[in-house]
Amino acid sequence: MPHAATAGLIEAYYDAFNMQDTERFLGYLTDDVVHDVNQGGRETGKAAFRAFLDRMSRCYEEKIVDLFVMTNADGSRAAAEFTVLGVYLETDDGLPPAEGQQYRLPAGAFFEIRDGKVARISNTYNLTDWVKQVAG
Repeated sequence: MPHAATAGLIEAYYDAFNMQDTERFLGYLTDDVVHDVNQGGRETGKAAFRAFLDRMSRCYEEKIVDLFVMTNADGSRAAAEFTVLGVYLETDDGLPPAEGQQYRLPAGAFFEIRDGKVARISNTYNLTDWVKQVAG
């Protein structure tokens, strides 16, 4: 997959996220997608990713802005840098109580691409910064 097509895939992936279009979002993933959760474990498969998205949608309202996508020459790998604009809606397990706090968080993600779809995503952001923002 050429690097321009990979960049377009990642941009479409985040567009679907921003539009809260779960089915389109999941359509960009391989069936055996690997998801490395920030400061968490590794999950495999679309069913696990759907459960993650369901929890995220329940607890957070987020938009990705200032997206910058980088790819390698053959399009098999990509990285994205962006800002997450969010509202903390419902208390997530092990985190401070949710009271509608707004946050702005720099973040990034690394992707492996296979057969024109995302086969692995590893998200990274500063959890300590996020906790400071929502704990007030």
